[in-house]
Amino acid sequence: MEALFSYGTLQQAQVQIDTFGRLLNGQADALVGYRVGLVKISDPDVLKSSGKEHHPILIQTTDEADQVEGTVFSISEQELIRADSYEVDDYVRRKAVLKSGKSCWIYVASDKAQIIDAVTIE
Repeated sequence: MEALFSYGTLQQAQVQIDTFGRLLNGQADALVGYRVGLVKISDPDVLKSSGKEHHPILIQTTDEADQVEGTVFSISEQELIRADSYEVDDYVRRKAVLKSGKSCWIYVASDKAQIIDAVTIE
């Protein structure tokens, strides 16, 4: 099994059903040294599933005061590949260690990501 940390739309029931064919069980955790920005989504399948034009995206700061709350899910390798397909080119998957000490996969901003400050949207 693979550990996947979600801080955004992968926590939504409809996105989980559309992506994995089931609802996921997870535990609350946090990622230290990151903050959240937003990216505009144009992929029609992702827009339909999430119902949101702007999705959160992780930005590494290395500042221990920055923390992102989320949920860590246990998924299969095949489900991890499905998660990769759901995430658009603005995201890249990488390994990280959560506040709890658990190692997991996270999706962070890729070099292609055009990040919008979360404050300007809300």
